[in-house]
Amino acid sequence: MQMNRRDFLRASGAGLVGSSLVALGFSPTAAHAETRNFKLARTTEARSICPYCSVSCGVVIYTLGDKAKNVKSSIVHIEGDPDHPVNRGTLCPKGAGVMDMIQSPNRVKRPQVREPGSNEWKTISWDDALNRVAKHMKADRDANLIKTIEKDGKSITVNRWNTSAFLISSASSNEAGYLSVKVARGLGMVALDTQARI
Repeated sequence: MQMNRRDFLRASGAGLVGSSLVALGFSPTAAHAETRNFKLARTTEARSICPYCSVSCGVVIYTLGDKAKNVKSSIVHIEGDPDHPVNRGTLCPKGAGVMDMIQSPNRVKRPQVREPGSNEWKTISWDDALNRVAKHMKADRDANLIKTIEKDGKSITVNRWNTSAFLISSASSNEAGYLSVKVARGLGMVALDTQARI
């Protein structure tokens, strides 16, 4: 076989490329058809609201579990809800990372209290936490409620409670926000604000 220098370089280059492809895993064997299982195929879908800010973006939470009585489901994926009117499927970086917050080992899941003079946090039940909040609110309201003021020689009923404030979540629905304001105003609170201003 007659081979000049140019033919030799072409043949050796083709051999080098072919052996490199075989070394990288590209072999001329027949390809096998295989379908992968969709990772959300056996999950349960639930809709919720992102907990971070007051925008109230909708999220879709996918959980995996067999729904047995004593089995706890685990969250495997969270994404933006395309049917939600606020975000239409998009999420900010904090909302996209909400699964890390939910599954964090440092997440506080039960009420805790630090007694006066102590440097340790103590876990208490939800009933105890609500009772403590109600007790402290009642004591403060009883001590500081302004029932009447004198103006132009007349006594005017005001029922103002100026020493406590109420921070309402903007992620709540309109109905929950309306009821929150009604409760706070009914108690006489003057200082009300929402999470949207933070």
